[in-house]
Amino acid sequence: MEEKFRLAVGIMGNAASMLLYSAPILTFARVIRKKSTEEFSCVPYIIALLNCFLYTWYGLPVVSYKWENFPLVTINGLGILLEVSFIIVYFYFASTNGKKKVAMLTVPVVLVFCAVAILSAFVFHDHTHRKAFVGSVGLVASVAMYGSPLVAMKQVIETKSVEYMPFYLSFFSFLASSLWMAYGLLSHDLILAAPNLVGSPLGMLQLVLYCVYRKRGTNNHVEQRPQKWDVENYSDNTIDEKNQRINNKLVVTTRDDDDDDATNGKQ
Repeated sequence: MEEKFRLAVGIMGNAASMLLYSAPILTFARVIRKKSTEEFSCVPYIIALLNCFLYTWYGLPVVSYKWENFPLVTINGLGILLEVSFIIVYFYFASTNGKKKVAMLTVPVVLVFCAVAILSAFVFHDHTHRKAFVGSVGLVASVAMYGSPLVAMKQVIETKSVEYMPFYLSFFSFLASSLWMAYGLLSHDLILAAPNLVGSPLGMLQLVLYCVYRKRGTNNHVEQRPQKWDVENYSDNTIDEKNQRINNKLVVTTRDDDDDDATNGKQ
């Protein structure tokens, strides 16, 4: 019964992670439409790529015992494909400095994963030590992935706008980390549960921040909306100004006609 429940939680964690990894599709649809990365950061996607690399490797029989962590392989394998796609799109539409930043962050990520894979495969000779090594590096990567939205949270606080911190990304991050934390605890795998003990509270903090500043943004929008009497006053003032200009033109025209008549009379 416990094994079936663990598997069910793993499947739900897979579904939540799939939603998390696919959530930026809306963001990148906007990037493609506007042909600009605007103020979006590439950091969360690059760190997420490292996280997917490490946990795909962690779930493979090279590190884990047989296929005990198969759910990790399926979802993180899909995550690799999605994150690589997002990074390519970001790189294509980024400015020159943005492209340099993407390259400077992506190359070290790939090198770190290659080093971890080689060391775990050839230096450690049993599953226990391999899991401990890869899981420790994965712990750091996961904490960095769940903490990377702190950059966006800082921007939200400074600008008092949630435009560049998408709600679905924050929500699915909280949901996925909570389910994987439960999966790790049910599997008696603290290495797998530990990063999600950090990710779940951070996801909750993002949601709270989103709710606070979304309400403030809505209130500001309402305050800035012109009131009915303002529109009426504006319209009345505009009509009065137009009438005044017409009257001035009539007075000037009448004066010109009188001057012309006077001149003709003298002649």
